[in-house]
Amino acid sequence: MRNRTLAVLTSMLLLTLVFGVTSCARKAAQTPPTPTTTPTPTPTPPPVPAPPPTPEPTTPAPTKFTASDLQPAFFALDSYVLDDAARGALDGDAKMLRDHADAKVVIEGHCDERGTVEYNQALGEKRAQAARDYLVGAGIATARLSIISYGKERPFDPGHDEAAWSKNRRAHFTQK
Repeated sequence: MRNRTLAVLTSMLLLTLVFGVTSCARKAAQTPPTPTTTPTPTPTPPPVPAPPPTPEPTTPAPTKFTASDLQPAFFALDSYVLDDAARGALDGDAKMLRDHADAKVVIEGHCDERGTVEYNQALGEKRAQAARDYLVGAGIATARLSIISYGKERPFDPGHDEAAWSKNRRAHFTQK
């Protein structure tokens, strides 16, 4: 019985060794082989310097607005109808007023020295109204525009001929 026990123990030992060796062999086969050469490190390029910040475009400071920047609208004799030249002047004035949204102006209606005081007073008012209505149509708020008529009381040119009179028939701008 002793031989038999010895044979059983030997068999068990052999089986343990066989299973132990095969399981170790499997683990060795699963691990990746270690490389025999070490890779050379690739040099890291030096950092590229960041470009200097681009300066923001500067917006020019708005110019100071004065009513003298606006052009008068001139009228024909005994008329308050805006001709092409008057509309062109008022288009430029509308642009200037849009660019200076806080500006308020008075539109003065003027006439030449011919005619009665009452007639010229009424005609001057109609000229100022025509200029105001055109500017309102061009997008300028009515609250920024007021009118007054001076008739023939404040001539631009004191002369007594057509050249002087044509300069005096106008809608002129002053600052509120």
